[in-house]
Amino acid sequence: MRSIIRHLAVIMKKKVAFYTLGCKLNFSETSTIARGFENKGYDRVDFADHADMYVINTCSVTENADKRFKTLVKQAQKRNPDAFIAAIGCYAQLKPQELADIHGVDLVLGATEKFKITDYINDLSKNDFGVIHSCEIEEADFYVGSYAVGDRTRAFLKVQDGCDYKCTYCTIPLARGISRSDTLVNVLKNAKEISEQNIKEIVLTGVNIGDYGKGEFGNKKHEHTFFDLVKALDRVQGIHRIRISSIEPNLLKNETIDFVAGSNAFVPHFHIPLQSGSDDLLKKMKRRYLTDLYVDRVKRIRKTMPHACIGVDVIVGFPGETDSHFLETYNFLNELEISYLHVFTYSERDGTPAANMSQVVPKNVRSKRSKMLRGLSVKKRRAFYESELGKKRTVLFESENKEGYIYGFTDNYVKVKTPWNPELVNTLHEVTLSDIYEDGLVQVNFESSEVFV
Repeated sequence: MRSIIRHLAVIMKKKVAFYTLGCKLNFSETSTIARGFENKGYDRVDFADHADMYVINTCSVTENADKRFKTLVKQAQKRNPDAFIAAIGCYAQLKPQELADIHGVDLVLGATEKFKITDYINDLSKNDFGVIHSCEIEEADFYVGSYAVGDRTRAFLKVQDGCDYKCTYCTIPLARGISRSDTLVNVLKNAKEISEQNIKEIVLTGVNIGDYGKGEFGNKKHEHTFFDLVKALDRVQGIHRIRISSIEPNLLKNETIDFVAGSNAFVPHFHIPLQSGSDDLLKKMKRRYLTDLYVDRVKRIRKTMPHACIGVDVIVGFPGETDSHFLETYNFLNELEISYLHVFTYSERDGTPAANMSQVVPKNVRSKRSKMLRGLSVKKRRAFYESELGKKRTVLFESENKEGYIYGFTDNYVKVKTPWNPELVNTLHEVTLSDIYEDGLVQVNFESSEVFV
């Protein structure tokens, strides 16, 4: 009788699938929410599979992310017309009714409710209309820790959430609330859990991770600083690499740069948002620095770590960006010793001051400027890769076989590939960077290489 009951339980197990739009922070939260479903007895399946429930973690940073959501809903309905579909995350907080009105959406959960999603579902019966549970963003004042385990080689570890900055183009404070942090004890506990899963690299994520420590115990004080976090994580046993995903230039202090230069685990890779090379536009954006400080940060990194990889976020087409402003940005970046760019074409977001600014840049001009900066990024990355040829670097190989090749990244974020070999998966090798393929990736030479793990 017991075996029959167990068999029926397996048959009746509900299947749930997840899709994440947006940033690494969203990925870490999706992973934690998914583990909650698994603890409730659900089977997690791929979003491309037939499921009883589809959960889409939304993003509101770009217009494309909004459009992508509608496409994902249609895909889910095609796989199972009777599936229960839930929308969570940033767009769900900002525009809950807009998502609830989309055909097929059954549940919309805002910034605080998303972590309690299993409390809002019963038998997964379809609703006649989308049900909304969202909060006033001022209520998003507590912290929920999370981490995502991806392809067995790296994990995204959330350490901070929300933002107190008031950048005029950004919806994140409206979608995620005030700046608040995980406790240092819990961050270290999560890092240890990750290391025990034979994962070699941790990527620190958050909305504004340089502000780490604020709100750690429910108040606005900094009980710890980002530098305290870095020093503590560097001492955790079993972590081979720690990567800082993105940090504001005004919060990247000399002490952190100098520590990373001699660190056991932190890698020489910094991603530092710039947004514009024009001080006039930085002021209109209400950024908390000017270009002089940005140059100082880059020079400090280059002085302590000449081989470091430095990535840059930049926005084109912000209201009031003239040809002169754009050329100022282009020339600033061209002359700066950086490694690559992430280029964002400005799009108007409801509720932001920039959406009401005059001197709107035509979309065709935005597109042209974006193309120019993307071309500059290709040149910068190529130059950086060429500067690394002939050097020995440690590569962490990933798990996917892509058309007969295995891929990986050096500690300083040079992307490499080599013919597929399953024995390389999730291993660290010191190799010589020997040449560049036609697709711009780097070849590696395994002669006299050293296997670390």
